[in-house]
Amino acid sequence: MKKFGPDFYNLTDLLTDEELLIQQTANDFVKAEFMPLIRENYENGTFPMELIPKLGKLGFMGSSLPESSGGAGVSNVAYGLILHELERGDSGLRSFASVQGSLVMYPIHAYGSDDQKAKWLPGLGAGNLIGCFGLTEPNFGSNPGGMTTRCKRDGDNWVINGNKMWITNGSLADVALVWARDEEGIVRGFLLEKGMDGFSSSDIHGKLSLRASVTSELSMVNVRVDDSARLPNIEGLKGPLSCLTQARYGIAWGMVGAAVDCYNTALDYSKERKQFSKPIAGYQLTQAKLADMVTSITESQLLVYRLGRLKDEGKMTFQQVSMAKRSNCSMARDIAKLAREILGGNGIVGDYSPIRHMANIESVYTYEGTHEMHSLILGEYITGLSAYDS
Repeated sequence: MKKFGPDFYNLTDLLTDEELLIQQTANDFVKAEFMPLIRENYENGTFPMELIPKLGKLGFMGSSLPESSGGAGVSNVAYGLILHELERGDSGLRSFASVQGSLVMYPIHAYGSDDQKAKWLPGLGAGNLIGCFGLTEPNFGSNPGGMTTRCKRDGDNWVINGNKMWITNGSLADVALVWARDEEGIVRGFLLEKGMDGFSSSDIHGKLSLRASVTSELSMVNVRVDDSARLPNIEGLKGPLSCLTQARYGIAWGMVGAAVDCYNTALDYSKERKQFSKPIAGYQLTQAKLADMVTSITESQLLVYRLGRLKDEGKMTFQQVSMAKRSNCSMARDIAKLAREILGGNGIVGDYSPIRHMANIESVYTYEGTHEMHSLILGEYITGLSAYDS
């Protein structure tokens, strides 16, 4: 991390040569391929589709999955470093890779049939196919147990009806992993293909956050699929929640990347911007802000590094992921604000990244489990008492 941001506690010394090379590769890609495109795409509310095959070629989607499942077989720390660099570019870029890898490829790898794996994973990993994850509904976000999307068995088929909301890549996706509740109340996952009768999507417009990301609503009206479209090796809310654990892990790393970019932008600017005959970096109040920022980033780096090693050892818990997601989103939110303050009036224009990161973080702070929900997950673990309504 010495080359790519503050490394106050020498965490780079704990990374393997392979992990450092992977981070360098991701950093180079973002600088050369993504940054020249982000301002236009952010202002237009579009995603740079031409980069998807390049993400696949570099192994940036489902990176920690085995190569046999379309991944690159790298460590979970290396995967975290990839998402760190992608979100350093923009949350929309990290969101695309995170949904593809953690919310689509992972469940097919973990719960899919051999035929499903063979059909979807190679193309998803290569970036030749796009996937999305349909869990959130118009009236049920933090409470997935209230799911109203229904699936009904009809001989060898299933008939699915319902709506999903705030779906990243929804209208782009070749395959949608949609979760629905059957007549016995059991939640099941289905792989729905683009173009199926009764299956449609529409994009959500007017977003002032995550503009370089496609967000959609999915609609299922009597969508009929063969039982072979059902994920055979999982049932219940454990399925979608286990996928969210994977995605939240990546978010915790990504938020450090966004914070690092804000910090570096503010630090560089403060050294160049002069007021009253000297750079504003030479004033006590600015230095206090920078000291707070580098301290918060260092704490967050330590948090995700240890989380990644626990994940590689098979010891990571979803409560630990909740802590990291909750803490690092809050950290990045604060740092984006401080960076904007240091930039003054220039901080509100697109020439500088903090205001874009600030807007994006408002979405990331809320999605994949709100700050409040992660607080309650930790609270229940700490006290042994659930604060959720029964």
